[in-house]
This record gives sequence, structure tokens and C-alpha cells, in this order.
Amino acid sequence: MSLPDKIKAIVLTCDRWRAITRHVILKYERLWPDHPFIFHVPYQELRGTDTDRINYHPAPEDIKGTILHLLADIDDEEWIYWCVDDKYPIQLPTDQITSLISHAMRSPGIDGLLFCRCRALLSIPALTLHPKKVKNLFGDVYLERKGWWQIWIHQIMRAKVLRHLFKHLPDHIPSAKAMDDLKDDVPKLPEHRLFVTEKNYAVFGESTRRGMITQNCYESIVDSGIELPEWFQQPNGEYVTLGKL
Repeated sequence: MSLPDKIKAIVLTCDRWRAITRHVILKYERLWPDHPFIFHVPYQELRGTDTDRINYHPAPEDIKGTILHLLADIDDEEWIYWCVDDKYPIQLPTDQITSLISHAMRSPGIDGLLFCRCRALLSIPALTLHPKKVKNLFGDVYLERKGWWQIWIHQIMRAKVLRHLFKHLPDHIPSAKAMDDLKDDVPKLPEHRLFVTEKNYAVFGESTRRGMITQNCYESIVDSGIELPEWFQQPNGEYVTLGKL
């Protein structure tokens, strides 16, 4: 099954994190050269040059305003790729992921699909997942998610899901980290059906922790040739990855 030629990729980032954002986009280009994503990158003052795969959008400084601004002209039912710049891909079996995304986008009973199963979705399924399993035409098994667990990992979803989450977050979000707790105060609507694959199909790395660049991200960015600003030149020594193939 083929993918649409273009899928809007909504990026949560800001000017200060521009090197991190460039790294995320570069990793997709290297791991998935023919990916369908058009990255919608918000900026406050540091505008980049639009390309076939990157569109820059002026946006407010606040996190909630940024995401709602990027979603403003997108229909509720349109599929988007949600990609926070605090995660970046390390391994992507793209043929399998293409099939999964293509099937999900053609399924009226699905509003979101995550293909990286890790952390609470793997370790405590009784809390995070409904017990019923769903199979697609190719035998891949999906598990329905009960709440917002692992909502910050890159995944496809209908725009209405992300819009609902951010509309109901507080206007003042002190930091991206604070959203981990704030999201739990927003009920996930039962009609917004989010799934995760039973089997893991991707490995992502964390870019930062508590505002410091992780060791794995630092080494990956240095290897990519992207210049790091001074505030990201001291890694924290931690290697943080999500998912195992």
C-alpha cells in the first residue's frame, strides 16, 4: 500500500532549539530518503528557508499557542505526523512503517497510530492498553491506548486529536517537561481512538533531558556536521533511547 505524496509533519520546537530541529529532519532524510513528510517548523525570529520538505511558520513564543497556530488551517480529520523535536529517529524499517501508516490512514476506526512500543505501553499494558487486539490486513496487531501515554513520541494522528489535547492544556506551560504531568489532566476522548503496534517497529533517541543535550544526541549531531550553539556543547553523559528492534 502506498502513502500520500505529502503528510504535514507538525514540529514542536522553538528558535533556541534550531540545531536540534535540523538534526531531526536530517535523520529522517538519511533513514527514509523518500519519506512523505513536509515539516512545519515554527519560529519566532529565526526563520529558515522554505524547501520542498520544510515550511517555516511564524508562531507565538508559548507552547500551546505555537501548536494551535500550526493546526489552525488543518481540517480535524486530516492526518498529520506529530514530531516533537525532543525525539529523533535512530532506526526505521521504512517498508513496514510505510505499510502501517498507509493502512491506518485508510481506516475510519483509527485516529492515531504509534509504531514505537516502549515504556508504559510495553511494561504495564493492563494500565495503559485495552485488552482487545485488532489485526490489519497483513496480520499486524494493534492495541488500543487508554490515554496519552507516549504521546510525545513521533506518530501519525488526525489533527483533531492533537488540537483537543492542546486546547485543553493551560495557557501557561512553564516548560516542555511540564507537559508530561499537565497532559494527564486532559481527558482523552473515547471517540479519539489511538493505537500502538503490538510489535515495536522503530527506535528513537531523546534529544535533551532537563534542558541539557543527551550524550547520544550530541554524538549524532556532531557526526552529522550540524553546528551546535554553545548551550548545547556540554552533553549530560546519558544515552536515552526508546524501543528495540
